[in-house]
Amino acid sequence: RPLGDDFRWFLKLKCGNCGEIPDKWQYVNQEESVPLKGGRSSASMVQKCKLCARENSIDILGDTIKPYNAEDSESFKTMVQFECRGLEPIDFQPQAGFAGQGAESGTQFPEINLLEKDWTDYDEEVKESVGIYEVTHQFIKC
Repeated sequence: RPLGDDFRWFLKLKCGNCGEIPDKWQYVNQEESVPLKGGRSSASMVQKCKLCARENSIDILGDTIKPYNAEDSESFKTMVQFECRGLEPIDFQPQAGFAGQGAESGTQFPEINLLEKDWTDYDEEVKESVGIYEVTHQFIKC
């Protein structure tokens, strides 16, 4: 599961107006809140497209963040939803900031880094190797 409001979702974002995709990964988190033009609301990130100059935003819908459990293995599960205005997430790069719990033992693993798309450790309680393997993702437009 993503750990804390400061968890960073690293995304590649495409401008919905001109199709520009910056080379660099960008992150959004729940702690950051930027006012939108007009001052009526805010978003986790507001950015101006470098190509077309359109102001776009993306906001994390905090109550949609869910853990991925052992019973979800081998299937896709919605873990977070974003409200996108003018931006489209096209890629996700998991990094540090995940936490896990042993399915059988309840052992806590508070520092999981998925940058390599795999993670392994040893669960002393059950005397077994544990891991997360071949992390994949997909985006679904709502």
